[in-house]
Amino acid sequence: MLKRLFVVFFLSLATNSFAQNPIKKERDSAQIARDSIKKAEFLKNIGNGYLPIGFFDLDLRYLIKFNQFEGFRTGLGGITNKSFSESYRVNGYLVYGFKDKRYKYSIGGGFRVNEDSDTWINLAYTDDLQETGSSTFLTDKRFFTFFEPRLLNIDLFHRHITKSIGLQHKISNHLLSETQFETSKINPTYNYSFNLDNRSYNTFDLSTAKISLQWSPFSRFELVKNKVLEIRNGYPKFTLQVTQGFKSVFGSDFNFSKIDFRTVEQFHHKNDAITNITLVAAIAGGETPLTHLYHAYPNNITKETILQRFSVAGLNSFETMYFNEFFSDKFSTLQIKHYLRPFRISDRFKPQLVLISRYALGDMKSINRHQGITFNTLEHLYSESGFEINKLLFGFGLSFAYRYGGYHLPNFEDNIAFKFTFNISL
Repeated sequence: MLKRLFVVFFLSLATNSFAQNPIKKERDSAQIARDSIKKAEFLKNIGNGYLPIGFFDLDLRYLIKFNQFEGFRTGLGGITNKSFSESYRVNGYLVYGFKDKRYKYSIGGGFRVNEDSDTWINLAYTDDLQETGSSTFLTDKRFFTFFEPRLLNIDLFHRHITKSIGLQHKISNHLLSETQFETSKINPTYNYSFNLDNRSYNTFDLSTAKISLQWSPFSRFELVKNKVLEIRNGYPKFTLQVTQGFKSVFGSDFNFSKIDFRTVEQFHHKNDAITNITLVAAIAGGETPLTHLYHAYPNNITKETILQRFSVAGLNSFETMYFNEFFSDKFSTLQIKHYLRPFRISDRFKPQLVLISRYALGDMKSINRHQGITFNTLEHLYSESGFEINKLLFGFGLSFAYRYGGYHLPNFEDNIAFKFTFNISL
């Protein structure tokens, strides 16, 4: 974490110093405009997690990470930029886990078939790990943070070797789509078998097709210098993804279907407070192994005391829910965050109080299919509430959450999560 903070500090210092260099009077207005565009583009790339180096953008996500299975994970990755080509791109990464002593990598690329609709065809080959029970939307914009809190304590991964082809297409400014077909060889790194029709699968092959739609009906767009830019980030936003697994296609073992939905609403109040509400719902049916089912983004490690569980709070995770405690084939979560106006103690010290409530509800059919791992289900309402005090010192803050309701634990301190928060932006 200290290394990440050093990188943040160095990049911030570099960009601030660059921004404060006086522009020589003899430069003409055209040169000033070009410099401003380059500066804005550089800061945008850094904010998205890329460091431009010539025709190649270095991907900062792969420099260093840590989790319970790999230990420290470090490597290099990136993607070609417009200096290389505006119609073709090549991307990839190579990383090494010091604890499991394995290399992981991905190589891919894409070519644009239509500029107006930003339509790309993408191909990739990946040999890596993925957290069991995690689910992401294809259309999600790139989300980058120097420090990923949940990653520190994850220990349940499955290895996948995946070949994929996808179509990225902008139906309109408000509606984005992405379609992907992939084949994967899945190998859980933990003791697990999926029992189906009197057969036990320890490893399996999957062929899946996904289509994802992201609708932002209340955002505003304008044409600026021949580019359509989002000038108002409107709410609510809606994301829908449908996944279909095909048995016997390219050797696939199972038939299953999944539907994932998310909506985000945000209210801005007159006193500069902000309320953010996120609703997620998902369902999986058919012959779905645990690797492709759902957890509720837990972020609490199984230790005896509060101080032993002291770590870093996630951005949208259940802080009192223990890792691998619950899995579901259908579930929904509701998260409500109320950001109070920052306390202006000084020009540089502006801590912010955030009030948080989270709820989860789920179920699991055919639980006996999943052998070798013990977990609970979420038929009763899971509830936790708490608060964060952010930006106390160098982006760090404190978080407190309490677990109550249907899954309140007998030992009082087991229901409490007390952690750091870390918020920094470039």
